[in-house]
Amino acid sequence: MSGQEPLSLPSVDGLALDTRLHRASGDARGVVVLVHGITADLDEGGMYIRLAQRLVGADYSVLRFSFRGHGESGGTQRGVTVAGEMLDLEAALTYARTIAGVPLTVVASSFGAVATLHTADYLHPDALVLWNPILDLRHTFVEPELEWGRQNFHAQAWAQAKDEGGLVVDDTFELGRALLNEFTRYNPGEIFARSTVPALIVHGDRDSYVSYDVARAAAQARGCDFHTVAGSDHGFDSRDREDEAISVTVAWIAGLGGVGSAAGSSSGGER
Repeated sequence: MSGQEPLSLPSVDGLALDTRLHRASGDARGVVVLVHGITADLDEGGMYIRLAQRLVGADYSVLRFSFRGHGESGGTQRGVTVAGEMLDLEAALTYARTIAGVPLTVVASSFGAVATLHTADYLHPDALVLWNPILDLRHTFVEPELEWGRQNFHAQAWAQAKDEGGLVVDDTFELGRALLNEFTRYNPGEIFARSTVPALIVHGDRDSYVSYDVARAAAQARGCDFHTVAGSDHGFDSRDREDEAISVTVAWIAGLGGVGSAAGSSSGGER
C-alpha cells in the first residue's frame, strides 16, 4: 500500500514490533492506533489497511502494529500474554503521541480490546472504538458459551494444555500456558464499565465467537454508542459488512470534534 512507512518499533521490553505509519497529507486532526485480535496481525485480514486509507482521507494519521508473537513482530506465539501485549500497546501509543496532537483514538478488534481496556487507565486514550470486543474472558475461553469457544476450549483441549503447556486455536495459533492462566485474572468488562472515555462498540449480532449480548449490555449500562452490523458473524463476515464497520468507525471518529465529546447518536444509542 502506498503512503505507509514501515517501522520496527521497540516494545517497552525491547521486543521489535512490525509497524506501519500512515501520515495524513496535511495537518492531522489526530492519530488513530489500530489494535488487532488474537490470531491476526497488523492488517486484521485487510480491514485495517482499508480503515487506514479511509482515516488518512479524513485527515488522520494512523499507526498499525503487530503484537509480539504475531505477524512479523518478534517473539513467539506461545510467548504471547496479555501483560506483554500491554507493553506493546504502551510503546505504540507513546510513539503515536509524537506523530500528531490530540485526539488519540484506539480502534481495537476482538481480543485486542483486553490489552486496550486494561491500559486505558494509565495510557489515557481520548476515545475508543471496539470491534466485536471480548469483555468476558471466562465465558469466551474458560467456560465457553458460544460455538467457537466450545470448539477450541473444550475440556479435552484444556487437559491437553495442562499436559503440554499450551493449545492450538483454529489449527493455526498456539496459546501458551501463561496466556491461558491470564484468562481467569483479567476482567476487561469491569474496566470498561467504570471507564469514562468516549467509546463506540461495533458488533455483529450473529457473532459465534464473542458475545454480542454481553457487548450490547455493557454499552447500555455504560451509556456509550453501539452499532449493530446486522446478520454478521465475528470479524464482519462479508465485504459489505466489513465496509459498514469501517464507515461507521470513520464517521464516529471524525464526529468527535474534540477531546471528550460524544459523537453521532445519543449515549447508549444504536447507530
